[in-house]
Amino acid sequence: MTKEMQFKNIVAQYCEVKPEDMNGDMRFREDLGFSSLDFMSFLGELEDTFDVELEDEEALKIRNVSEALELLNTLV
Repeated sequence: MTKEMQFKNIVAQYCEVKPEDMNGDMRFREDLGFSSLDFMSFLGELEDTFDVELEDEEALKIRNVSEALELLNTLV
């Protein structure tokens, strides 16, 4: 499984959008329906799954799927 699909599968656990239906422009809160708690839990799961550490300042700037994937790619 690719890193992108792993990432999308994690996102899908917090919303009702299937991984194959996600696109990079989808915003976590507005399009995917993430609450603040969902988003923080999601970030923790990313850290555990990909063995990375997200800086709070950087993580809070993430608005959509593409931005999250770009940040993840710089850390892995």
